[in-house]
Amino acid sequence: MRNWMMSLMLLLTLSLSGCGYNTFQTTDEQIKASWAEVLNQYQRRADLVPNLVNVVKGYAAHEKDVFTQVTEARARVGQIQATPELINDPAAFAKFQAAQHDMSNSLGRLMLVAENYPQLKADGVFRDLQAQLEGTENRITVARKRYIDAVQEYNNTVRSFPSNLTAMVLGYKVKPSFTLENEKEISKAPKVDFGAPAAPAPAH
Repeated sequence: MRNWMMSLMLLLTLSLSGCGYNTFQTTDEQIKASWAEVLNQYQRRADLVPNLVNVVKGYAAHEKDVFTQVTEARARVGQIQATPELINDPAAFAKFQAAQHDMSNSLGRLMLVAENYPQLKADGVFRDLQAQLEGTENRITVARKRYIDAVQEYNNTVRSFPSNLTAMVLGYKVKPSFTLENEKEISKAPKVDFGAPAAPAPAH
């Protein structure tokens, strides 16, 4: 009886104009492509971290807490298996988002430390890494926006009539997205108060 009802429901759904099936396929592919680019840019950022930490250490070796925070944040990001299936699991997606948020905050602290060391800011290697990081952060913002837009279109199709009938019959469900609050926050450097500025490293 249940199978007969499901078959009838599917037939009725597909007979409706604009059942949404093709839209589901198109938007799902858009989501996969945009998600892959998000992961690519986040990985690019993670790859910059060790070099950044090492360069800053050369001028501010005593800022151990900041180095530890950055290293631990990078480790937490690395522990998450960011597979394509992650975007179908809201809990796993939230964990991924939180880990990347911590990484952003830790890098923000690292760059604030650098502000206290004029010699470090003048270092050519540091300036190059800083430029790479800024470029990567911009690409992350763009990639996240594309992912958000793709998910929004897909989720609208899942929820809208008559395509919601197709979604119900075929098991399509809404996908998690980056929150608006977090999207606004990631676009600016975190504000962190270290109290009194650190003393500049002695000249050698």
